[in-house]
Amino acid sequence: MTSVEYSVEVDAPPEDVWAVTSDPRGLPAWERLIESVAAPAGGLGPGVRFTVTMSFAGVRATVPCVVREWEPPWRSVVGLDGLLVATVATSVASLPFDRSVLRHEVQYVFKGPLGSFAAASLRAIGGAEYALRRGTDAQLRAIAANRRRAKAPKRRPSKD
Repeated sequence: MTSVEYSVEVDAPPEDVWAVTSDPRGLPAWERLIESVAAPAGGLGPGVRFTVTMSFAGVRATVPCVVREWEPPWRSVVGLDGLLVATVATSVASLPFDRSVLRHEVQYVFKGPLGSFAAASLRAIGGAEYALRRGTDAQLRAIAANRRRAKAPKRRPSKD
């Protein structure tokens, strides 16, 4: 199995980081190989299953996922199976002054002939390390946008 890890300091408290990173519906915005996510409306928790549809140079594959660990707002571990067998561990640590450390660790292997094609597609876009860093940077932008919206003054309807 291959392992990649990326950590970054975030100018937000753990709860704000968790609100973004724990929602798998954001995956298509964070990773270009992910086409869609089918997650339950009630959110995630231990044992919850969902699916991710990935597209590798036009070849689509659905990857079943299961939440193995769920400790809001600190840690989650999600297992993937099928074409992509992986464990994705996300942790958030608190820092002083409403800051956090966000860490993703992914252990993965692609299976079968289609897996070999998917692995080559991943290498073609810069490799797993680059994809993880790019996806985490997209999460940081989403966290910052959420914080800006939360701090924006509420507009009152005008009386005409």
